[in-house]
Amino acid sequence: MSLVTATTSDGIAQVRLARPDKLNALTLPLLDELVATARGLGRDKTLRAVVLAGEGDSFCAGLDFSSTLKRPADVAKAFTPRPWRGTNVFQEAAWAWRRVPAPVIVAVHGHCLGGGVQIALGADFRFATPDSTWSVLEGRWGIIPDMSGVQALSELVGIDTAKRLTMTAEMFSGKQAHDLGLVTELDADPVAAATAFAQRLAEKSPDALAATKRIFNDTWHRSARRTFARERVEQAFLLFAANTKIARKAAFTKVAPAYKPRQR
Repeated sequence: MSLVTATTSDGIAQVRLARPDKLNALTLPLLDELVATARGLGRDKTLRAVVLAGEGDSFCAGLDFSSTLKRPADVAKAFTPRPWRGTNVFQEAAWAWRRVPAPVIVAVHGHCLGGGVQIALGADFRFATPDSTWSVLEGRWGIIPDMSGVQALSELVGIDTAKRLTMTAEMFSGKQAHDLGLVTELDADPVAAATAFAQRLAEKSPDALAATKRIFNDTWHRSARRTFARERVEQAFLLFAANTKIARKAAFTKVAPAYKPRQR
């Protein structure tokens, strides 16, 4: 039985954590499936956007310690980084969504704890219910977030807030997460809202969306000189890309664009 499901319609992939009886708590097989799903979607040049959510009552309640710690040899293997990517399995389960060229939107309801927070922060956007429950929970167990969460937090909040959330492991609501800058938008039905947003993005050139994701991810907090260079590289391709011509024509004629598969 698959622990992660993925279906695609009209270029929008709906991905679900499918362990609802355990609040989608993370096991090693589930982490492996998340990585494989993200990589498979990343190779699909017809993909326009991804909506990632959890089945049942929660998005993700974090790591399933009772299951995972029974397999110390497997944990050690999963903890070892792949030199060509710089991440181990735990980190790649969240960071692989940064590598998907299409925009990734996480929809959060119920619990979003520990590793669940880190997976959510690996996406480009987060939609959540105001009453969802969030926590950088690792501090409760005497550990730190190690699924790329430190990097993701540093991009979204100030250093004092990142330290406070990590040191205290405090619980906070989706509304508070929005106030902190961790959540993009609040909605009572985050899956519907995320899907509607994905459909809006699907109206844009997939090459422009991919270039936007690449340039911001690769230059955030980097030097201005590096950013200027990347701007030139990305724009040089886009100026003559087939999908750019389609977007330009659609803008002038008000005709719905029929984009070609992403070229990069």
